[in-house]
Amino acid sequence: MQILLIRHGATASNRARLYLGRRDEPLCEDGAAQARVCAAGLPPVEKVFVSPLLRCRQTAAILFPALDPVIIRAFVEIDFGRFEGRSHEQLMNSDPDYPAWIDSRGEGAIPGGEDMAALRRRCRQGFLDMAAQSRGCGRIAAVAHGGTIMAVLSEFCEPPRSFYDGFVKNCGVVRCAWDGARLRLEGGLS
Repeated sequence: MQILLIRHGATASNRARLYLGRRDEPLCEDGAAQARVCAAGLPPVEKVFVSPLLRCRQTAAILFPALDPVIIRAFVEIDFGRFEGRSHEQLMNSDPDYPAWIDSRGEGAIPGGEDMAALRRRCRQGFLDMAAQSRGCGRIAAVAHGGTIMAVLSEFCEPPRSFYDGFVKNCGVVRCAWDGARLRLEGGLS
C-alpha cells in the first residue's frame, strides 16, 4: 500500500518559529495557500487520516475535499509542556531546563510535557491502527504534525532513519510504501 505522510500547512506560530504542540491553532493564510498548492500535485487516495488538531483537519479538507477524514488521536503533536508557544531564543534566556533538553537532542523529559519515547510509542500504535483500518486500500494519506511524521519514519523505515532525518516542511509530503511491517521511502522528503 502506498502512504502519503503530509505535514499540515503553516500556522502563525510556525511562522514565528515558536514551539507548537497541543495548542489547537488554525492555519494562517500562508498555510492554506501552501495546502492549495500541495493539493495540485497529489494523486488520489482512498482514505485520509488526520490528527485531531484543527491545523491538520483544515489541511486535509483542502487536500482531499471529497473525503471524510478519520481521526487518529495518537497522531496529535508532542506535548511541549512549559516550552509551548515560546521560541528557542526565549527559552535559552529564561528556562534553565531548556538547554539540558536541547543537549539531550530532545530525548529528555519536557517539563510539564511529553518525552520522545512516549511520542514514539504513541505514534507507532497510531500508525499500526491506521494501517489496520486501511487493509485492501491501494493508497492512503495521513495529515499530521512534523513530530508525528518523524516518529513514524524513525519507527518503521527500512533502512532505519534517525528521528531528525525525517523532518519535513509545512505541507511537505513523504511518499512511502508499506509492506505490513516496514516503510520504504519512494523518493526523498519534501
